[in-house]
Amino acid sequence: MSAPADLNIDHVATLARLALTPEEKAKFAQQIGDVLHHIEQLKKVDVSGVEPTAHAAPVFNVWADDVSKPGLSVEAALKNAPAQRDHMVVVPKVVE
Repeated sequence: MSAPADLNIDHVATLARLALTPEEKAKFAQQIGDVLHHIEQLKKVDVSGVEPTAHAAPVFNVWADDVSKPGLSVEAALKNAPAQRDHMVVVPKVVE
């Protein structure tokens, strides 16, 4: 399939901020033309009885209930800290 006559590959490349060689322009124009051809074929499919969906399979709420639980104790949180002071992790200074 060839690229559509109204396809401006230079404009598409500019929008995508791509610098394309003439060979790349020809190749990508061909590929975009093929994609557009397939889209045209999909437009011919009768979907009048199909309900619009956001997902191909049903999606259910998989999140756990938002229940308050106790967090880590200070000792458990600082157990693997290389250095600690006043219940805080000590790290090297990164700002002058």
